[in-house]
Amino acid sequence: MTELPPFKLAGLLIARDLRLAARRWDQVLQPLVFFVVVITLFPLAIGPELSELRRIAPGILWVAAMLASLLAADALFRPDVEDGVMEQWVLSGQPLPWMLLAKTVAHWMLTGLPLVVMAPVVAIGLGLGSDGWSLMLLTLLLGTATLSLLGGIGAALTVGLRRGNMLMALLVLPLEVPVLIFGARALDMGLHGELVTGPISLMTAILLMALVLGPFAMAAAIRISIE
Repeated sequence: MTELPPFKLAGLLIARDLRLAARRWDQVLQPLVFFVVVITLFPLAIGPELSELRRIAPGILWVAAMLASLLAADALFRPDVEDGVMEQWVLSGQPLPWMLLAKTVAHWMLTGLPLVVMAPVVAIGLGLGSDGWSLMLLTLLLGTATLSLLGGIGAALTVGLRRGNMLMALLVLPLEVPVLIFGARALDMGLHGELVTGPISLMTAILLMALVLGPFAMAAAIRISIE
């Protein structure tokens, strides 16, 4: 089979996943609904005092984003493995790491990006004013992209198991904790007027590391699962 140009191949795969997602929109909405519900429960449990909610808002946002991303990760590769598409990808001669990266990008567009868009709306209920939105959006953009890549590694490792979602959570959660820590810390520092260069730089470094190494780890895990 003739090898397609990398960006054309990625574009075709992303377009394919977006078309398939349009037919399963209920599954796409699950992480977003979970994200909103989790954040909404905190004001109900703690109380409507905005000063208290504002103090813990960074942690609430990031815990909800991490759990919502984890909820969506299990379905990243499983449908394609079950219907034989992934086996065809392995045998196609196309660069499998690049194809899996494109699929992960599509997954982030469907699950991570909606969380970023919804964040300012739910942040109002946590007492976060518009002055902190830009930093919140930046950290969530970096963090959700990293969470999708880490979730992709966990999904690839457990895709051959019937009930691998619990094992995937055990594998992925320790990897995602640094993203949670630096993301919440950056937002908290920004709300207190402190310089956030350090946490943002660390989040960027983690994203670049996951972007470079993640697709190869996914490809190796998928090949083992297919065999």
